[in-house]
Amino acid sequence: MPLECADWLLKPAARIVATLHTPEDGADWYAEQVARHAALFTGTYAPPAARQATVRALAAGEDRVGGWWVTGNRFLSVSIVACSPHRVRPEYGCPSAPGTARL
Repeated sequence: MPLECADWLLKPAARIVATLHTPEDGADWYAEQVARHAALFTGTYAPPAARQATVRALAAGEDRVGGWWVTGNRFLSVSIVACSPHRVRPEYGCPSAPGTARL
């Protein structure tokens, strides 16, 4: 994991999972990723913030980052990084996943 969430924006385009264009789409994607892996979580699990809280955070330019220990002594990190531009690192551009358009 990078030291700053904004450093995820430097990731090569071929390694980007998705480019989402609205806070609502971002909140849905984040919740889907966490739910998809929830059965693997070990220890105490606290579900991510409610959808509307995530929508508000993304709309304000805040990132959402979550991390959980999962079976097999592995760690799952789910992150969604806001940009347009990023509020901490405005010099970093908003990347796009291959085959998507940038708005």
